[in-house]
Amino acid sequence: MTGNGPTSQRPEHPRDAAAADELPPPSPAVVRANRMSAANMIRSLLPLVLICLAIVGWQAFRANPDDPILEIDPTNTLQLADVRADYPLLVPDPGDGFRPTSARTDAGNAGEGDPVSVQLGYVTPSERYAAFVVSDDPEAESVRAILDGAVADGSVEVDGQEWTRSTTQSGETALSRVADGLTLVVTGSAGEQELRTLAGSVEPYSG
Repeated sequence: MTGNGPTSQRPEHPRDAAAADELPPPSPAVVRANRMSAANMIRSLLPLVLICLAIVGWQAFRANPDDPILEIDPTNTLQLADVRADYPLLVPDPGDGFRPTSARTDAGNAGEGDPVSVQLGYVTPSERYAAFVVSDDPEAESVRAILDGAVADGSVEVDGQEWTRSTTQSGETALSRVADGLTLVVTGSAGEQELRTLAGSVEPYSG
């Protein structure tokens, strides 16, 4: 006589249940691959981190908390303009106290025979701003940005050359003249004497 349940079923051993719940350990190849992936990621990021730190350090080194003005070297801009322009480039050389802080030219996009303009910005000895623009196009954007809407206010003589004095729409003084097909403009928040100094220092670019 048999019981109610099957007599052939063997009860599950506790060790068998525990073994069923355990996952097989990862193979050494998988562990090694994971380690190599992490190491490769660190190695690939390290140069980028070092470059960023170097840039930040260089900027911090150059920045003087007592003199936050960052001077630039306009040589590359002037050389490009000198090569592309169809005229002898004229630029200021005001000497000590005038620190160049910006230099721009449209010569990079100029084809043969196209007009070329140059804009230079300076911090003056009195810690004001002065700008110089030269172009063989009187309608150049850099020229019009200063002289459009400006009100003429007589003329001044600087080193034997006559410059037109104007008051720009922003209330700044502008000195301008046209010579040999070129339009030259000096303007900024600097006083007129410093603007005259900048205008009087204009000479052919020597490279």
